[in-house]
Amino acid sequence: MSVETRRVGPEAAAEVLAVVTAAFAGRPPLDPPADALAETEETVAAMLARAGGLLVLDDGRPVGAVILDPVGDAVYLHRFGIDPAARGRGLARGLVLAGLREAARSGARQVVILARQELPRTARFWRDMGFTETARHPPYVEMARPAPVLVDVPSAEAMRDLGRRVAGHLAPGDVLVLSGELGAGKTTFTQGLGEGLGVRGDVTSPTFVIARVHPSLGDGPELVHVDAYRLGGRAELDDLDLDADLDRAVTVVEWGTGLAEGLSDARLEIRITRATARTDVDPEADPRVVELDPRGERWLQADLRSIG
Repeated sequence: MSVETRRVGPEAAAEVLAVVTAAFAGRPPLDPPADALAETEETVAAMLARAGGLLVLDDGRPVGAVILDPVGDAVYLHRFGIDPAARGRGLARGLVLAGLREAARSGARQVVILARQELPRTARFWRDMGFTETARHPPYVEMARPAPVLVDVPSAEAMRDLGRRVAGHLAPGDVLVLSGELGAGKTTFTQGLGEGLGVRGDVTSPTFVIARVHPSLGDGPELVHVDAYRLGGRAELDDLDLDADLDRAVTVVEWGTGLAEGLSDARLEIRITRATARTDVDPEADPRVVELDPRGERWLQADLRSIG
């Protein structure tokens, strides 16, 4: 099966409406009924005309949709839905991530959704995706999260400089989770972070010692640098007893995806990918794209857009 997520406009109103109708009709009856069930092809086209939306296609068949609605410095995700026949395959999470990246490309600071109060499983899904409740407008719960920031990084020195700039937005207790293939630049980024924080000692890969602590040379937080590459699971990470350092340090966990999320609900996930798929080139000629993905209430009022 081939799954594709496509950016669409008013021309796709019929397909988007079909997905929305199937998705919302499959939910438990609500009082008052979901506004989505009153949509028509004309109203959906009008919504798509503002900023477009995303359509998930499974072998060419529309199975997922969301409408993007920019309001101020936020993007609202409206009429988010997956056809019940296509659920259970991770398409909803993929569609959320695609929506977040579209918001990032638009320069938005926040992404906002409205969930029904009567559907706690739906609210739990959005919490798992990094959203935090910010208001209640019965029968809706408003939930928001910061939009990711995408940064083009052309060289190793630019990666260090990015780390230095990120350091200026950090505070004691912050947790950063770094991911990226071998040689992507995770340790280079952390070196710049250490310079920006003003900590003691050379920041190198802690692979063979698992974790290193770099005390502050001033009155800032210390840096705890962890390499989870060789850890067998979350239990081994817990054995490092990082909780004792979390409140007073900035903790960076390389290879931490799937392991370090339990350290803090408010964390900065940093994903480093090659701008091209080639691996047969000089690293200095192989640019990277870095995605800064802040999650949790701590980051709701922060604005990382200046870093990009």
